[in-house]
Amino acid sequence: MPLPLFLPCAAGVEEWLAEEVARVLPQARVQTRRGGVALEGDPREVMLLNLESRLAQRVLIEVAEGPYRDEHDLYALAQSVDWQQWLTPRQTLRVDTTAQKSPLKSLNFAALRIKDAVCDQLREATGERPSVDTRHPDLPILLHVGAERAAIYVDSSGEPLFKRGWREDKGDAPLKETLAAAMLAAAGWRGTPEAGGALHDPCCGSGTIAIEAAQIACGIAPGLQRRFAFERQLPFTGPDERALWQRLKAEAKARIHASAVPIHASDVSFRMVDFARRNAERAGVAAAIEFHGGDALERPAPPLPEGLPGCVVLNPPYGERIEVGGKAARPSAQDRDTPSDFFARLAAHWKQAYTRHAAGWTAWVLSPDMKLPSAMRLKESRRIPMWNGPIECRLFRFDLVAGSARAAKPAAKPDR
Repeated sequence: MPLPLFLPCAAGVEEWLAEEVARVLPQARVQTRRGGVALEGDPREVMLLNLESRLAQRVLIEVAEGPYRDEHDLYALAQSVDWQQWLTPRQTLRVDTTAQKSPLKSLNFAALRIKDAVCDQLREATGERPSVDTRHPDLPILLHVGAERAAIYVDSSGEPLFKRGWREDKGDAPLKETLAAAMLAAAGWRGTPEAGGALHDPCCGSGTIAIEAAQIACGIAPGLQRRFAFERQLPFTGPDERALWQRLKAEAKARIHASAVPIHASDVSFRMVDFARRNAERAGVAAAIEFHGGDALERPAPPLPEGLPGCVVLNPPYGERIEVGGKAARPSAQDRDTPSDFFARLAAHWKQAYTRHAAGWTAWVLSPDMKLPSAMRLKESRRIPMWNGPIECRLFRFDLVAGSARAAKPAAKPDR
């Protein structure tokens, strides 16, 4: 039986996630929805999506959906699922909840009723009940309650998919790997000479963008170095399913190759460059990235082969101007050390150092400052809405040309 699947993602990333799923599963009928994409899939496709998706936050399997008015209805909805097909009494579970316009007064009580339904069903059938594990459950369950309808999902991923399994060293405000992948997808960067060309992150921090780019360029599946919850869930633990999972991982390992484009990363903090190098080693891409220390306001553009375009992708320090929910966000140490004229000086440096290469450079900058182009005295050719956690941002594209970009470029496309 096909399984209804939902892959949630950050707001604004749905379009690229749908394209990614279509590449991973060419035969799938993918539906773009608010906050993610929906499709139907079998256990093999659940495994593949966990292994291959860079943009999804999780791979959720819908096991029940229906109308509700109160917690009693939610209990009945959970009781409609045959939980013996998913876990044994010796295994563990956890129930999380999300809500949108729900009339329920307590989401914690709603989660408790779902847990009770699972445990009651298994105890009646076997005389035993599973335990709750809030950290590493065998069966993570997600309850989503809307205004009138509710859905229950099994989370096949376990830990969120941005946890690739290689990060140990990080700075004050590390960029999530899924957001780095979204920036690269929005920029059309695929790690080939034809799709993006060379890449440079001059504010690399702990290396997230460069490492994500290098794994793309080397054909490394993002989930190859981690474990997933489905590996402990009954529909995926039969001998045939275990053999299939080993075969999918072996096929992913067999396609790894050297990068066809140069990837450069640098940071003003030599401590962060050291973190980035160590992370790149654990991610298996140390040989694909050239790391340097140096101020983004001074470091020259990396040398590129003739005819190869360059792509600057960065998540620069945000400074102390960010507000989240009406409150000023706590700035990182790097943010506090950023000079007030950083962006104006960065644009001046780009005009001087990045406009001499014949094939050209394009810069993509993620920022919560909607007036960033004015501060840089550059005219953006695109601005794409994108969320960095709770912070609403824009991904700005600047085409780096000699002279005044304001006069040379057409009006920017509006936010989509």
